[in-house]
Amino acid sequence: MQEGISLRRAAVAAVTAVALLGTLPPAAYAQTAARLEPPRGGWGPLTRPYQARSAPPVKLVNSPRLESLIRAGNLYLSAQDVIALAIENNLDVEVQRYGPLLAREVLRRAEAGGVLRSVGAPVAAGPRSVSLQGVSTATGTVTAAGAGVGSGGGILTQLGPPIPSLDPSITAVAFFSHQTTPQSNTVLTGTTSLVQDARVYQVQYSQNWATGTSAQLGYSSQRLKVNSQFFSLNPFTQASLDLQITQNLLQGFGRSVNMRNILVQRNNLKVSDLQFRLQLIETVSAALNLYWDLVSFHYEVRARQQAVETAQKLLNDNRRMVELGTLAEIEVTRAESQLYAARQDLVIAQTNLMQQEVILKNALSRTGVASPELANVRIIPLDTMVKPDDEPLPDVEKLVAEALERRAEIQQSRLNLDSNRMNLAGIKSSLRPSLQAFVQLTNNALTGDLTTLGAVAGVPEIFVGGYGNLWKQILRRNFPNYSAGFSLNIPLRNRAAQSDYAASLLEIRQNELLLQKNINQIRVDVQNAVIGLQQARARYEAAVKARELAEATLAADRKKYELGATTAFQIVQDQRDLAAAQSAEVQAMANYSHAKIALDQALGRTLEVHNISVEEALRGEMTGIQSQPPQEVKR
Repeated sequence: MQEGISLRRAAVAAVTAVALLGTLPPAAYAQTAARLEPPRGGWGPLTRPYQARSAPPVKLVNSPRLESLIRAGNLYLSAQDVIALAIENNLDVEVQRYGPLLAREVLRRAEAGGVLRSVGAPVAAGPRSVSLQGVSTATGTVTAAGAGVGSGGGILTQLGPPIPSLDPSITAVAFFSHQTTPQSNTVLTGTTSLVQDARVYQVQYSQNWATGTSAQLGYSSQRLKVNSQFFSLNPFTQASLDLQITQNLLQGFGRSVNMRNILVQRNNLKVSDLQFRLQLIETVSAALNLYWDLVSFHYEVRARQQAVETAQKLLNDNRRMVELGTLAEIEVTRAESQLYAARQDLVIAQTNLMQQEVILKNALSRTGVASPELANVRIIPLDTMVKPDDEPLPDVEKLVAEALERRAEIQQSRLNLDSNRMNLAGIKSSLRPSLQAFVQLTNNALTGDLTTLGAVAGVPEIFVGGYGNLWKQILRRNFPNYSAGFSLNIPLRNRAAQSDYAASLLEIRQNELLLQKNINQIRVDVQNAVIGLQQARARYEAAVKARELAEATLAADRKKYELGATTAFQIVQDQRDLAAAQSAEVQAMANYSHAKIALDQALGRTLEVHNISVEEALRGEMTGIQSQPPQEVKR
């Protein structure tokens, strides 16, 4: 399998030229559009809370890295290039980039006292190769314990006492009226129709706290002018400054109850980060599997081409020998049959290679194979398959411990279990009766213009004046009101609250069992991955030995054939055996690559093995990954 060395060297030269020309994407390039832009214009902080932020349109343009790797109609790719392009351009990764942004916005909503929203998207499975015979790359299904509705695997529960709004608010009311009322008793008003002009102003500031405390501070004034002479003050203004404080003492009491959505969403934010990490691992693993299958298909095509050349040589030799009269005519027919069978195998191998290129190009481009730069491009892999090493694997228990520490699914399960326990505190609060204590303090005031009747009646001077006099009365607290009390509401059966608490507690017990099930599944994943790697190693060694024996058998039978000691049929059979042995060796090497990828995935260390920065992946620009010339491996 050394026929491709010259092609490898040409590809290496092409990549080196790319690096020297400096065409790799600049560090300043921002690929992803997953971000929010602050509001613009307005009056700064005064209007910013009432302006909408904007999100830029999605980007369907590929990163410059893709175009920089195309030379003379070929796309030269190394494994590192595949990783970088998959992270920069894959749409599944781009979808998950919005997850942390959505989770942060839901956290802002929770901090204001709003209910949690269902956001996020599940992890998408990566693309599959054209053919993966004998390959098992899937790990066991691990679900996040207590996965809620949406939220990218987070928790979304709204049971328990309602959470108060934690954003303060100001309410202002202005009211103007003119009323004319016919009077049946003129003794009281001194007129047959009472005309009143009123101006009412009200302002109230409201604030709630996570402790279960709420307060309202309100100011109200009413200016009234009438056409009656029987009023001591006309026009006159009445006003009050009122403070009311209410505290929940049983249901809805405490920060753990009223801040549960905030605490849960903080966990959901971590879950969304882990969700993005899971998508990275899935996408990178799938892209690497596609790449190494593409490499194996290149090997397969070269092996089939060699089989065609060998079959063609046998046919030519048989025709020559028939012409000399030393071989029967049937042997030409048999050689032709072998040649056409070899050509058919070559066409199948070439078809698999072209289909694999389409799948890989679709995984590395935002617009798939519709990208103009990829339409007619052939992919040239720069890496060669590495011969399986013989170094011993670490102890399985150590690998399991590493997987339990690294696997994002387990971290998600534990976070969601913790969130469910936080929600349980709020649900438990709903079991209690509703008991509220309240205090209300009100300062009243009255002022106006003294009428003749008022002067005769001797109205105190404290009531005579304008708005300044009104505020003096309020601040001096000349006319205070005090009130305090409590409100108790006791449900006699309380079945709904008891049911909610019991059901939530049972769900937590289910989630604890699911967490243990996930831990057990991870143990199975790791052990299966280790067994798969060992099996791939053994299959490769057996395939190499079978190919060497097939080559030796063909060479020995050729010598016998030249001496007339065997038949052409035996040579045809030997060629078929050799082609099958070469294909088996290629597939065994591909299986070993898949087994290594599956082990890294089972251990949760895919990103660390390939030096992938999650921060760079979130930005969509993998500046830490550069194209490297491949290490040539002779076989």
